[in-house]
Amino acid sequence: MKKIYFLRYSFLLLFICLSNWVMAQSSTITGRIIDEDNQPLPGATVIIKGTSISAGTDVNGYFKLTNAPGGQQTLVVRYVGYESLEKPITTANGLVVNLQLKSSSVLLNQVAVIGYGTIKKADATGSVDVVTAKDFNKGAVNSIQDAVSGKLPGVVITSNSGAPGNTSTIRIRGTTSINASSDPLIVIDGVPLSNVVAGGTANILTSINPNDVENITVLKDASATAIYGSRGSSGVILITTKRGTKDFSINYNGTFSLSVIPKEVPVYTASQFRDLINTPSTFSTPGAQAAAQALLGTANTNWQNQIYQKAFGDDHNLSISGSTKNMPYRVSVGYDDADGVLKTYNFQRTTVAVGLDPSFFNHTLNLHINLKGLYNTNNFADQAAIGSAVNYDPTQSVYNGNTRWRGYTTWTTNGNTNINGAPVTLATANPVARLNETDNTSTNRRSIGNIQADYKIPGIDGLRANVNLGYDYADAFGKNNVLDSTQWIYLPVASGGQKISYNTVNRNQLAEFYLNYKKDLKSIKSVIDVTGGYSFSHFYTEGNTMSSDYNETTFNPSSPYKTEYYLASFFGRLNYTFDSKYILTFTIRDDGTSKFAPANRWGVFPAGAFAWRIKDEDFMKDNTLFSDLKLRLGYGTTGQQDLTNNNNYPYLPQYTISDNASRYQFGNTFYNTLRPGPYDAGIKWESTTTSNIGLDFGFLNGRLTGSIDAYYKKTKNLLNVVNVPVLTNFAATLLENVGSMQNKGAELSLNAVIIDQKDWHWQMGYNVSFNKNKILNLVGSTNPGFVQVNPNSGISGTTSGTIQANEVGYPINSFYVYQQIYDKNGKPIEDGYVDRNGDGQINSSDLYLDHSPNPTVLMGINSDLAYKRFDFSFSGRVSLGNYDYNNVAAGSTYRGLYSSLGYLSNQTTNASVTQFTTALTTNQSDYYIQNASFFKMDNMNLGYTFPTYIKNKLKLRVSAGVQNVFTITPYKGLDPEIQGGLDNNFFPRARIYQLGVNASF
Repeated sequence: MKKIYFLRYSFLLLFICLSNWVMAQSSTITGRIIDEDNQPLPGATVIIKGTSISAGTDVNGYFKLTNAPGGQQTLVVRYVGYESLEKPITTANGLVVNLQLKSSSVLLNQVAVIGYGTIKKADATGSVDVVTAKDFNKGAVNSIQDAVSGKLPGVVITSNSGAPGNTSTIRIRGTTSINASSDPLIVIDGVPLSNVVAGGTANILTSINPNDVENITVLKDASATAIYGSRGSSGVILITTKRGTKDFSINYNGTFSLSVIPKEVPVYTASQFRDLINTPSTFSTPGAQAAAQALLGTANTNWQNQIYQKAFGDDHNLSISGSTKNMPYRVSVGYDDADGVLKTYNFQRTTVAVGLDPSFFNHTLNLHINLKGLYNTNNFADQAAIGSAVNYDPTQSVYNGNTRWRGYTTWTTNGNTNINGAPVTLATANPVARLNETDNTSTNRRSIGNIQADYKIPGIDGLRANVNLGYDYADAFGKNNVLDSTQWIYLPVASGGQKISYNTVNRNQLAEFYLNYKKDLKSIKSVIDVTGGYSFSHFYTEGNTMSSDYNETTFNPSSPYKTEYYLASFFGRLNYTFDSKYILTFTIRDDGTSKFAPANRWGVFPAGAFAWRIKDEDFMKDNTLFSDLKLRLGYGTTGQQDLTNNNNYPYLPQYTISDNASRYQFGNTFYNTLRPGPYDAGIKWESTTTSNIGLDFGFLNGRLTGSIDAYYKKTKNLLNVVNVPVLTNFAATLLENVGSMQNKGAELSLNAVIIDQKDWHWQMGYNVSFNKNKILNLVGSTNPGFVQVNPNSGISGTTSGTIQANEVGYPINSFYVYQQIYDKNGKPIEDGYVDRNGDGQINSSDLYLDHSPNPTVLMGINSDLAYKRFDFSFSGRVSLGNYDYNNVAAGSTYRGLYSSLGYLSNQTTNASVTQFTTALTTNQSDYYIQNASFFKMDNMNLGYTFPTYIKNKLKLRVSAGVQNVFTITPYKGLDPEIQGGLDNNFFPRARIYQLGVNASF
């Protein structure tokens, strides 16, 4: 018993001793966190580094840490809007630590590239948005467009197809022209790029690997873009690539992806198709049903399954950066290989980038050397196979054993009974044959580079001289061959098929010089920043196209071309800041182009802006709600000279040699003639004036930041096509400066740090923009009623072939259609349209302008959530007010099931809804103008970052994600996001699943 008590008391004594020892080793630490004005910072997080011990500050900034381990420790203090602070301490019970944090002003100090210089975002007077690399959309982002999609208010980025390496159309604050370009100017490391790309090149932005980009700055209003004059009317996108670092580092980024089509066009199955053919009410022509039944096959073929595939891709990027003495450097190489979901499509891209930044004479002379190279190959699939897969008879098999057509089932003129007979060229072609019998490839090479020298002139403090010499060279060559055993290129006498080869060279050269003087006049509380310079650019393009039949028995004349133009410019900018609160900016550029006649060659484009930093006023000093508040006002004029037809000599008469069918006979000899083209000697610049008012704001020490802008843009002297009098020896139309157009709207962007704690961090961004486009003047008249059909709005199934037009008072390229009449059940009545002019008959005079393909409201939302080492992000977009013409559905009627030429065609299931059998005007019904508003979840990504290895130098992150996650839309077609609003044979956007790894050392 004594032994038991002895043991009990012994253990109790030992426990007391251990408790006292533990208490002696752990301590309580208190303190206070204040800002630079000695004001308390409530809600700051204080952590003992390497432990889970943390505390938050109270309303007076005080904190208390208990059970702090003894010895040398480090306190980490974090607070939104302030620089994080690490403070080494020696733990002792009762230790009091008071710390002061410095305002980080991350957004205020963010540097924006503005053209011929940089500026702090806080000092910007124009409408400028910046997206840095860390804010890019995560996942399998293989293009710059995908990296920033949904991040920029007022910027619409629409991929023109779902093919890998596809082109994108970018619009900043609406469309600004009818016949000139509305594409923004893209400047990469100081080199403006031409919107003309080498033949077969997917996109000028595919020349740049997004992994090489440090940040993207978008200039939206004229006060910001006027420094680029005639090239800035549609906005400017400035891309800055990553530079060398002080410490040596290696970074690898790899992604492996699987692409699938989200859905197929709903068409009749083979069983449903047979039922339709066997239903008498399907046909309105006597004898048609029996003839159609005789053509039915025995197969059950899903043609869309035959042309689509699960596509794999991989993307690898390796970069090395560091510094050697006075020369930071960065070298990178990237390789992307992706198959398309449409079989036979493949895209491969290799990129190389070198950046060197040596400095001399104690940093008096700084050089920036940039070299970028691109080599890509494209194997283009025949996109017509998409429409063929929708319309080809599902009761037919892929192959039928013929010898003339390489075994592919082909409709022939004798009712398909003689499988080796002549084909019906108007019939739908076998979609599998279209893919396998087409060899359409291109190889593209591009190099962009410049050397920029910045010299601080001795003896004059603040004076710098800058010289920028750059180039942009691209060439491409390719072929588009189709075997002679093809239905769609069939010649009954000569050899069929085709062989087309082409080559193109684009060469742009740049030379710029400017002086910059910046002086802080403290005695009068003023800072002046003056820039003045000269720019000279030379643009040159040449190429050739040659063609023949597949067996090269007949050659067509080659089509060589060569063109060039010059652009010379003087530019200047004055920034004046008074008392760090009032900022004035004046910009001017005088452009001279060889595209216009000497009398109209030069154009002056001025702009002015004012900013007021309200937050820095004395009456706002005690205001703790606002962390930033700035008012911006801007007005300016920019120009446009880039014609969509790439005509570099619109003011000169141009002559073409007539073809052999249009020769004149003199005696027994036939002569080709020179035929003049239309020209206007007085053609001149388009000009766009922009007014902008904006407010930048921040709340709760930068926890919530944002901006709001309202703008009005008016384009005058629109380059538009007008009819010319007869007997002018010209074509029927001429390009002249007539008309005007406006865009007006508003933008709001918000960024919020919702949670910022030790283990949790959650940040969200949201933006919304409104834009309304309207034509004010067309062909020299402001009166409505004159309708100008858009010749580029071609559709299938109509005699006119166009579905869009322009009229005063309407948005550009509105749909031009008949107003459909419906029965009491809501079913469209065949050939039933409203007699809008009341003349008792239905004809083209009853066509009217309906909705527009351009959205009126755009939204973007993104979220970044991190918990310990896990992170999850998503980004999505909303588009409202945009409409599409569903040409796929419009081409599907009972009338189209059978042709008297001896073939059958499948239809979409919409044919059962309309049951149209005879009318020929149904394609132009507003029934097919469908609301294409949508919400798209573009990207979702989940990642995990491993603890650092090898002396905290090796960092590793793995991720999994999905692109094109889902779409919510009332649109009945395959995809509502159609550039131009014409949905026909659209290459579907794939849903992409990816696994990624990022390692850095």
